[in-house]
Amino acid sequence: MHGNEFATAVQYGVPVIVIVVDNGMYGTIRMHQERDYPHRVVGTGLSNPDFAAYAKAFGGHGETVRTTEEFMPAFQRARASGLPAILHCFLDPQAITPAKTLDQIALGG
Repeated sequence: MHGNEFATAVQYGVPVIVIVVDNGMYGTIRMHQERDYPHRVVGTGLSNPDFAAYAKAFGGHGETVRTTEEFMPAFQRARASGLPAILHCFLDPQAITPAKTLDQIALGG
C-alpha cells in the first residue's frame, strides 16, 4: 500500500480496512539470518511511521492496536466509521513463527 491508494479510497469513500502487522523488521530475512548466522543481524530493522496517524492525515479512520484484546473493538470501530481505515497492529518481534521465537531459531532450536 502506498499513500496514493489510501488517498484514493478516502476521495471516493471506499470503506476498505487495511491491517498493518508491524513487528519492526523484515521478518523472513531476519529468521534466515538467525538460523544461518545467529545473532549477526544486518539490515532487517525497520523504523515505521505511525500508520494510524497516517490514515487520519488523509481523512480516514486510524487506530493503533498493541494487544490481541484490543483488535476486535478497533476493527468494529473501523467498520462503524464508514471510512477507509488503517489498523496499525504491533507484533512482538520474537513471534517470528507460530512454533518458534527468534531466540529459539538462533540457538538452533
